[in-house]
Formats: sequence, C-alpha cells, structure tokens
Amino acid sequence: MKKKSSAFKSQLKKYLSIKGLDIVLILQDGRTIELNKNRSIVKDSLVIFDANNREMRIPLSTIKSVDLYAA
Repeated sequence: MKKKSSAFKSQLKKYLSIKGLDIVLILQDGRTIELNKNRSIVKDSLVIFDANNREMRIPLSTIKSVDLYAA
C-alpha cells in the first residue's frame, strides 16, 4: 500500500505543476473540491488557499479520485 500511495503522490505532483490544468478532487466522504492555481503538496497533504486566502489542508489519504480538465 505504501508503494501505491507514493506513486499517487508523485503523479499528483506532476499534475499540480501544470498550470493550465483544472483539477477536481473527489474525497472519500463524497465531497468534490475544485483546485485553484494556488496549490502544492506539503508532506502528505495537499495545501490550497481559498478566495479569502485561508489555508486548507487535505490529507492525500482522503482523496478517492482526481478529474483533470484542460483549460
């Protein structure tokens, strides 16, 4: 399981570096979160900032799937 999560983390890092990509996360609890351009991975969490410049951390283990859209 550890190898699978590290592969997911490295693939997600590649996607986050592409600024023209719109990324939508589907979490384990069913919520969907659309990522803006201020996004990065710190340790095992995805760090995003909302419109009010508040930080939100999403543990990578709670992400069920990722949808990508070319902008």
